[in-house]
Amino acid sequence: MATTVIMPKLGLTMKEGTIEKWLKQEGDRVEKGEPLVEIITEKLNFQYESPASGILRKILYPAGKVVSVTTPIAIIAEEGEALPEIEAGKPAAASQEVAAPAAAAQGERKQPGERIFASPVARKTAQEKGIDLSLVKGSGPEGRITQADVVKAAERIQAEGVKPSAQTQKSEDTIIPLKGIRKIIAQRMTDSFQNTPHFYLSVEVDMSAVQDLKEKVKDEIEKRAKVKLTVTDILVKIAASALKEHPIMNSRFEGDQIRLLGEINVGVAIALADGLIVPVVRNADQKSLTEIASAIRTITKRARRGKLSLEDVGGGTFTLSNMGMLGIDKINPIINPPECAILGVGRTIEKPVVRGGEIKIKPMAWFTLSSDHRIVDGAAAGAFLSRIQKIIENPAYLLV
Repeated sequence: MATTVIMPKLGLTMKEGTIEKWLKQEGDRVEKGEPLVEIITEKLNFQYESPASGILRKILYPAGKVVSVTTPIAIIAEEGEALPEIEAGKPAAASQEVAAPAAAAQGERKQPGERIFASPVARKTAQEKGIDLSLVKGSGPEGRITQADVVKAAERIQAEGVKPSAQTQKSEDTIIPLKGIRKIIAQRMTDSFQNTPHFYLSVEVDMSAVQDLKEKVKDEIEKRAKVKLTVTDILVKIAASALKEHPIMNSRFEGDQIRLLGEINVGVAIALADGLIVPVVRNADQKSLTEIASAIRTITKRARRGKLSLEDVGGGTFTLSNMGMLGIDKINPIINPPECAILGVGRTIEKPVVRGGEIKIKPMAWFTLSSDHRIVDGAAAGAFLSRIQKIIENPAYLLV
């Protein structure tokens, strides 16, 4: 019996998902539970597993398309098995996308991000011969590219004395489609900067005590959790402690009211190849430094493997963005909505400072707090940032 694959609804707030990449092509065999398609939501990028075994008979939406939840996106069935009718309520765009391969039969070059219909053996042959499939005219059903089409294209290129890659080596502008995580980041950050009145407070902090703390406890934490302690781990612990003392910074703006949040969930900005994602350390104020270090390392690994769950990225109440490892001195970060604030951290660098009338060399770093002016004013935000500075320069305050 044919199985209709739908855009999954992951969580109450999910309304749509973006098809990032099909991991199987039409005509490919797929087993139940095998990764079928990569989908991006507002919060994460994940691989959606096939709900059934069979042949991927029809893909209804190509990569790059935004699809509403519960909408059919593909059909899995055995060879020769009748396919179900597309539901009447399905957006008309779906039928248009199914017909799109016909354009390939016209010999038109695919646009950036447009799906190329080709058999698995044709793709393998094209990779071996260095052939750009977007330049190949398909002779198969609905313009599908066959192995014979690739071989003919390779023979033509060789006869013309043109190297396979020469067709793409013109000095032209490169177009990078705005899609996937990058598209979502663009939408969210634009919305945040346009609709949230930001203001910034900065302070230069002496990192000596934090560095000393790291050296004193790193071996014990590595022994307990099998992870290496970082300054970011310590800063998450410090931020959580400060948020507990200044609950207004752990809030969000809702219509005509401000909601003070019961949980303190600190997000840690992580850079991926195609964008930024913010996994969350839940209940960070209740976790030990060992537990925080272990949690951050676990979610970082999952993020870089594209295995994050909604639990990993949902429910953040405050974000920390440490750019120090990239050599950045100072950052004015954009608030991650609907949070109230975000703390940007620059690199630690030794410089001369005056202490007690004497010039001393100290490891210093810039901390910048971006806050939502609808929720807090300069005094409240300043008090919070000052508390963070005080704990960083005197980590023993974490014990009281």
